[in-house]
Amino acid sequence: MKAAAVIPSKRFIGIVQHPEPRVTLPGEVKLRMLDIGVCGTDREIARFVYGFPPDGSEYLVIGHESLGEIVETGAEVVDLHPGDLVVTTVRRPCPYERCIACRAGRQDFCYTGGFTECGINGRHGFMTEFVVEERKYMHRVPHELRDVAVLTEPLTIAEKAVSEVWEVQRRLPWNCVRQKEGAPGYCMNALVLGAGPVGLLGAMALRKAGFNTWVYSLEPASSPRSNIVKSIGGMYISSSDASIEAMSSRIGNIDVVYEATGASKLAFEVAQVLGRNAVFVFTGVPGRKQRVEINTDELMRDLVLKNQVLFGTVNASARHFDAAIADLSAFRKLWPGAVESLITGRFPLEHVSSLLTGNKQGIKSVIEVS
Repeated sequence: MKAAAVIPSKRFIGIVQHPEPRVTLPGEVKLRMLDIGVCGTDREIARFVYGFPPDGSEYLVIGHESLGEIVETGAEVVDLHPGDLVVTTVRRPCPYERCIACRAGRQDFCYTGGFTECGINGRHGFMTEFVVEERKYMHRVPHELRDVAVLTEPLTIAEKAVSEVWEVQRRLPWNCVRQKEGAPGYCMNALVLGAGPVGLLGAMALRKAGFNTWVYSLEPASSPRSNIVKSIGGMYISSSDASIEAMSSRIGNIDVVYEATGASKLAFEVAQVLGRNAVFVFTGVPGRKQRVEINTDELMRDLVLKNQVLFGTVNASARHFDAAIADLSAFRKLWPGAVESLITGRFPLEHVSSLLTGNKQGIKSVIEVS
């Protein structure tokens, strides 16, 4: 069967012939892959700066943002059936008994670094015709989400980040004075850095939680990305129109920053205007670029005197996948058309090389396998 893959030793990116998998264990499920999202990690893999094949394989089948349709189940799988739609998690636990996180099913907090990731590190991904995985790594998706369910995995980044913000901020009296039904952050200001898919989905998650949400990004204020932010009740500031200081003055006290750019210089410059009792979440992974100068005295002073927290987050757990699926449904009801507008291009599998190596266009590109 066809699969999109990279061969790092030959610097090859394109279509390979990959053996069609079979269900051999009672807890396994076979999927016909439908949609695979393309993201920055895939582009890094296509530049051969990241990712490696499974042991014994010359190539790595790529793709980790997935939607599949069940075609076969093992004998012990009783709650999923052929025709059901599912998304599949990405990270698999390390094999070490000493890793209490992986043994608890929280490989997103793996202590050893010995995990594997589908389509990224040490495990084939989903950009192929059929996949067989264990049922425990799958999450059912309602059929009404068929056209947007591929956004589940990138949304899990925000789901985990927002849940961790609430956990971290339990350290202090942080709730709004008068709670509103379903909107605990209504009195607080959240700033999203970057208007890519991860940033825009993060803005939606923050808006749903009630935060006054601002997005600061490169695109002009009249761009489609800006229009999406406005359509969900957020506020957009273009970096070409306002400096970081001017942006901060417009917002007021910044309670939460959700970074979704991977631009370390921008991130640490924004950290200098972080508010009191505030929290800054890093989700991006910067490339190896030039050194960035930071006023460490000022940064440390603010962290101490303003009770600030900076933390990073990566990957997500099963509950974050469930939350993302539920929120995709909620977003569509709250802001009709907003989620759909994130997917700006659908392409056949054969276009994978040009998608990953050419100039990025639109917001989110999706490979349609079936």
